[in-house]
Amino acid sequence: MSEMNVGIEEAKKRMQALYGENRKITDGNYDKSLAVKCINGTFVGKKADDVIAFKGIPFVGKQPVDDLRWKAPVDVTPDDGVYEAYYFGKVPCQVGGVAQMGSLYPQGEDCLHLNIWKADKDGAEKKPVMVWIHGGAYEIGGTTEPREEGTSFVHENPEIILVTIEYRLNALGFLRLSHLPDGADYPDAQNLGLMDQMMALKWVNENIAGFGGDPDNVTIFGQSAGGGSVSLLPLVEGSHKYFKRVIAQSGSPAFCRSTEQSIECTNTLIEALGCKTVAELKNVDVDKIVQTASALLMMPITTPERDGKFLPLEGFDAYEKGAAKDIDIMQGCTKDETAYFLAAGGSEMFIPWAENCKAEKLAQCTEEEKALIESYFENGQGEDYEILSRFLDQYWFNAPLIRTAENQVKAGGKTYVYYFRVESSVPMMKSGHAVELSELFNHAEETFVTGREFDKTFSKTMRKMWVQFAKTGNPSLSAEISPDGKAKEWPLYDLTDKYVMVFDEFDIRAEKEAAMNIVDWDRTYFMTKYYVR
Repeated sequence: MSEMNVGIEEAKKRMQALYGENRKITDGNYDKSLAVKCINGTFVGKKADDVIAFKGIPFVGKQPVDDLRWKAPVDVTPDDGVYEAYYFGKVPCQVGGVAQMGSLYPQGEDCLHLNIWKADKDGAEKKPVMVWIHGGAYEIGGTTEPREEGTSFVHENPEIILVTIEYRLNALGFLRLSHLPDGADYPDAQNLGLMDQMMALKWVNENIAGFGGDPDNVTIFGQSAGGGSVSLLPLVEGSHKYFKRVIAQSGSPAFCRSTEQSIECTNTLIEALGCKTVAELKNVDVDKIVQTASALLMMPITTPERDGKFLPLEGFDAYEKGAAKDIDIMQGCTKDETAYFLAAGGSEMFIPWAENCKAEKLAQCTEEEKALIESYFENGQGEDYEILSRFLDQYWFNAPLIRTAENQVKAGGKTYVYYFRVESSVPMMKSGHAVELSELFNHAEETFVTGREFDKTFSKTMRKMWVQFAKTGNPSLSAEISPDGKAKEWPLYDLTDKYVMVFDEFDIRAEKEAAMNIVDWDRTYFMTKYYVR
């Protein structure tokens, strides 16, 4: 059995011991010191390791089931009831991902819940709040991911409040329906996952003070689809009142699609299901909808839509025009992002998939652009799968990262950029997608991606920089607070020197982007105008 499969089996066992169902408390028998009154109820948490966890708190008034499927999230209403917040809520409907543990943590459409971790002892001042949005290609994932459980992170960093949120995925969260004959009543279906995130942030804004958090100092952070989400949310009208800082890890505005692409995706799905209308689609079992969508549509088919209503038609341009210039941003990628997919499937599966991605990109390009891309391959070194992987790194992650940074600076905004280079010991993984997550959340034992534990001082320093950014808007560390006793000065990205923070395991340092060759300015940077698909 592979290390990755062993990790999944171990996670299943832990989750089985943790599963339960939150219930209403009607007899008044609960620990008042672990209870927090919110708009939609009083929620009672559990304490472990000097950290109180509140799990499975609903952030909507009604869950998106039955007639509310494919409808915008419903805001909460006042409730004087008292409820357990002991267990995670349901995992969003999906195939694979944390759904592999579905028999232990069930999935369902009634999944819109969030979780909060806070230190047992509160200070007089309100604490900065960090809201995590999980990844998974907008198709899989959930807050039950063991490597992202918040107790260890908050135990080490008691000066912050940590929140993790669920949102609708796959065809339930990102499926355009308004073009169908009876689709007029579903104007938001293409971006419901992001709307769920916005509703969760609204709940945090209105309730987090009761947990000791500062609603005026919220940082949203996420990786992969979560990184894409936190890059897109600043472009949503009215969003800035809910957060002031963003940390985007291995995600950018590039992971979204046009209306035309959305219509094509929907039509492909409903044809496969034998439907022509929303009414017919609603009669199909939800598991069959999700399974069919997952089987038919290759990543990144499940993405938010640049619909010109909820999201701007051109996300990169919106950054350049100043849509996020008042938001502090920290963003970065790993050195070998798509090596994650190579390690997961092996070269025999990876090569045809990557070749298809390359062909889709070439089909969009001009003849001059095609020649530039072919020259990238002609000059590439290593095995075919290695060159393909580096190419996907370029147009999926590296070039969009740098373009977002460039446009944020052009608009007068602030951004810090990082380049994560620590490598896994899993064969072919290298410094692949998500390799930093278990260490970021202080779960070094979760080694199914890393294959090993990283240097403890390095990992603690990384976490401290994330927290310092959330607290102050500047991730630099003075010698007094740096875990190794040495100051870490992280320069702002600019249009001249283009400094990035390089995360090597025994050497965290600032370097110019040119020294790292993060992006091929001549042969890949232009591809950002086509987004990812």
